[in-house]
Amino acid sequence: MAIKDILVHVDHSRACPARLNAATRFAQRCEAHLTGLYVVPRYQIPVYAEIPIGQEVIEEGMKAMWERADKCQETSEEVVQSLGSSLEWRALEGDYLGVLTENARYSDLLILGQPNSDDEDDISIGFINKVILDSGRPNLIIPYVGNYQDIGKTILIAWNASRESARAVNDAMSLLEKADNVEVMSVNPQKQAVDEGDLPSADIAQHLARHGVKVEARSTIANDIDAGNLLLSHAADIGADLIVMGAYGHSRFRETILGGVTRELLKHMTVPVLMSH
Repeated sequence: MAIKDILVHVDHSRACPARLNAATRFAQRCEAHLTGLYVVPRYQIPVYAEIPIGQEVIEEGMKAMWERADKCQETSEEVVQSLGSSLEWRALEGDYLGVLTENARYSDLLILGQPNSDDEDDISIGFINKVILDSGRPNLIIPYVGNYQDIGKTILIAWNASRESARAVNDAMSLLEKADNVEVMSVNPQKQAVDEGDLPSADIAQHLARHGVKVEARSTIANDIDAGNLLLSHAADIGADLIVMGAYGHSRFRETILGGVTRELLKHMTVPVLMSH
């Protein structure tokens, strides 16, 4: 699938300018249209209020929120224009999960920021897991530390022969075809639900090669708790600037619980990760 329509979540977090920078350069690489989405939350009346809140107070509160949105638009457009591109701006009122998932479905890719619990202006902690699982689109997560100007030259695929990992590979195919180097890594293949035989990852590597992808296959053994860190360590070893993987929801309460490797990568990521579910 060619990526021609990209949606990036924009907010007031410290990492947002770097995320916009990465999103702009990535859109340029894909020759794609870039839209910035800002969510204006509905005004919440404090539950501890001892007196009724008048309509005038609510209107003033909403006015302040929209003024913050205007300020964010101004700074966001400055970042994108400084890189020689333009940004379609979209500010919508509503709850974060609903606005993001609904708008993501009208794009090819949603770019989000890695949650940062040390940033009081980062509101993604409460909804990013649900967006990844429910948006129906691939999600590119940008770490909150570092600058990522070239995403997609060297790609590491985390492969386990699942539906989710197959979906991720297909969603990233246009990136894989353009990449200088691609490596498929299967971690603990003996524990996978699908038996890939003596050469795990070989079949998917052959499929990619038929698309003209310059690909190598590799498998390794790691303890479950270390699988995420192993992937990040290997990505650093090969100089990968992007990890492609499926987002796994192992629990029946999949709305709030992601698989262990997915959760670890979101927590400790040191390189952008494209996730599909």
